[in-house]
Amino acid sequence: MDRAEQMLKELRIDRSAKAGKPRRRWRWPLAIVVALVVLWLVLGRSGPVAVETVVARDAASSGPVSVLDATGYVVARRQATVSAKITGKVREVLIEEGMRVAEGQVVARLDDTDAQAQFALSAAQLNAARAQLGEVRANLALAEREVERQKALIARKLVSESVLDQAQTERAALAARLASAQQQVQVSERALAVAQINIDNTIVRAPFAGVVIAKAAQPGEMISPVSAGGGFTRTGICTLVDMDSLEIEVDVNEAYIGRVQPEMPVQAVLNAYPDWKIPAKVIAIIPAADRAKATVKVRIAITERDPRIVPDMGVRVSFLEAPGAGEVLSGVWLPSRAIVENKDAAPAVFVVADSIAKRREVKTGTIADAETLVTSGVKDGEVVVLSPPPALRDGSKVLDKKP
Repeated sequence: MDRAEQMLKELRIDRSAKAGKPRRRWRWPLAIVVALVVLWLVLGRSGPVAVETVVARDAASSGPVSVLDATGYVVARRQATVSAKITGKVREVLIEEGMRVAEGQVVARLDDTDAQAQFALSAAQLNAARAQLGEVRANLALAEREVERQKALIARKLVSESVLDQAQTERAALAARLASAQQQVQVSERALAVAQINIDNTIVRAPFAGVVIAKAAQPGEMISPVSAGGGFTRTGICTLVDMDSLEIEVDVNEAYIGRVQPEMPVQAVLNAYPDWKIPAKVIAIIPAADRAKATVKVRIAITERDPRIVPDMGVRVSFLEAPGAGEVLSGVWLPSRAIVENKDAAPAVFVVADSIAKRREVKTGTIADAETLVTSGVKDGEVVVLSPPPALRDGSKVLDKKP
C-alpha cells in the first residue's frame, strides 16, 4: 500500500507554482493602457481650441435701437426683358448670364436678308428718281432758253404769237414735272431711311447699363415682340437688371405701420450674410394695404452698393430709432450665435481672457435681428467666443482664428 500511495503522489500534478503566473502576465499591459489614457488626456487638454471671437458692445452707446423688425426681398426697380421690335430669326446672341453690358451695346442680331434686299431696292429707286430729276432739270433749262429765243423773234416780227405760246406751255409742263420729280426723290429718300430702320431693327441693343440675369434665346430660334402662341416663338433675348436700382421691399403689419416714417434709418441684413449689416433708409410707404395679409408695403433704399447684393435675396430689416427717443437699454449686445442655449441650464457664453475660455452664465433680453441683448454676465469690451465648438470646455486653451 505504501508503494502504491507513493506512486500516486508521483503521478499527481503540482498546480501551486503555476497559479500566480497569469496575474504577473497582465500587469504590464494594464499599466501601458493606463499610461496611454493619461497621456491622451494630458495632451488633449493642453492643445488649444481654434475659435472665432467678438467684442461685446455697450448697449447704451451702441447707436440707434430697433423699433420694428420685418422681412422682405431685394428687388430691382429697373428690370427689362430685352426683345426685338420685329419678328425674325436669331442669327447670333452676344451675351451670357452674369455679363455686364453698357447702354446701347449689341446683345443679339437677327437675320437681315430681307431687310438688306429692301434697302438695296430703295437705294436703286432713289438713284432712278435722282436721274429723272436731272433729266427734267435739263429739259426745263432748254425750255427756258427756247421761250427767250421766241420772245426775241416775236419782237422782230419773224414768228407768230402761237409759237411763243407753245414754248411757254412746254416750259410750264417741264416745271410741273420738275416739282413731281423732286417729290419723288424725297419719297425715295424716306423709303431708303425706312429700309435702314428695318436693318437697324435686326440689331438688338441694351436699353440701359446692367447685368444679364437670364438668356432666353439661341441662334436659329424665332423671336417676336408679341407672343405668337404655340410656344415656338421667343418673346425676348435676355433679362437685364440695373444693379444701381436695387432696393428692398418689405411688408409691415398694418398694426405697426405707425412706427415707420419716411427717411427713417434702417439696418438691413441679408439672409446669405447674417453678420453683414447694410445701412439703408426708408424711401416711401406705399399708401395701400393688402387686405388678405393685413400689411402695408414699404420701400427701402440701400445706401451702400455691393456686388454681393442681388435681386430676390431674402433680407431682414430693423427700423431704427435714435437713443434717447425711447427706452435706454442697459447691458451689452452680442451676436445670438455666441450664446449657448441649454434647456437644463441657464444661457451661457465663453469669455476669453489670457487665451483661456471661461464659461459664464448670462441673462438675455431683447433680440434685434441677429443680436441679443445680454443684461448681465458680460461687460462691455470683453471678448466672447462665437459659435462655441463642442470640444470647448470651461478652462480650455483657445486660439483666436480669423473669420
